[in-house]
Amino acid sequence: MTTINTVLGPVETRDLGFTLMHEHVLVGFAGVYRDYPELFGDKPLDRAVDVLKRCKEGGIDTIVDATTTDLGRDIEMIAEASRRSGVNIIAVSGWWLDIPMFFRGASVEQLADVFVREVEEGISGTGIKPGLLKSASDYGGVTPQAEVVLRAIGRAHLRTGLPIMIHSYSPGQVGKQQLGILQEEGVDPGRVKFDHSNDTTDLEYLTWLLEQGCFLGLDRYPGRLVSHRARTNTMKALIDTGWADRLCPSHDSSTITFIGPDWQQAEEERKKYNPYGFLFMKEVVFAQLRDMGVNGDIIDGLCVKGPRSFFEGK
Repeated sequence: MTTINTVLGPVETRDLGFTLMHEHVLVGFAGVYRDYPELFGDKPLDRAVDVLKRCKEGGIDTIVDATTTDLGRDIEMIAEASRRSGVNIIAVSGWWLDIPMFFRGASVEQLADVFVREVEEGISGTGIKPGLLKSASDYGGVTPQAEVVLRAIGRAHLRTGLPIMIHSYSPGQVGKQQLGILQEEGVDPGRVKFDHSNDTTDLEYLTWLLEQGCFLGLDRYPGRLVSHRARTNTMKALIDTGWADRLCPSHDSSTITFIGPDWQQAEEERKKYNPYGFLFMKEVVFAQLRDMGVNGDIIDGLCVKGPRSFFEGK
């Protein structure tokens, strides 16, 4: 039986239940929340717990918190939010796009050691271990520094067995470049999930990734670069061609977002834009899929079978 590290300890994959594979408890920038908590209103942890409790009541059992150090990861806050809400939370090791200056110039092996240490010993001396590894490249493709990180993530995967989630820029088919580098490092494509894949409606490209063996993160609901209707049409097309068990629908949303000094206004706008929060998938997208004729058993398995298969390496 396969187990996966959550922030409260190992959980068997069969017990993960309904899983959102790319979300955030708190997202911002490295060190800002820790050093300037007075900027972020009263009791942000309580606010996060309230959101997660509503998720639990709505049938969400597990989320992957994709927050890395450069996105303001606070691992102890994440653990307490999980403890108080009852939602399993799986943390990540790795980096997003803002690679800390201290590590620029480090070798692939030096960075791999950093990630492996978090997996084996825990994050920030807490003993809390991640369940995934994360790397990122965007519209500029894989930059030289991002390539060092990506190769380090690949080597950390080979040493630890943790699967890999990739922030990618699907409109530019950057996943082809990222996957090629990981394969050079000996990574099985079946252990890799490409997130933000539905930022494109190019089914030929998405099918190519699936044919290599990868999983697709279909997130960023309800909109951004592509409307939620277009995203759902893409999901439906992939389901119709037999790929349902390799899809991981999610939102790439957060309970709290500290993206700048006007974060409160941004929070209010986000709530108006998506009043369902983490329940948008269940309340809106899955309802749309039913209206489009997708079998109920397939819909019910979308956030169960894909995530479980990904973690189990199937």
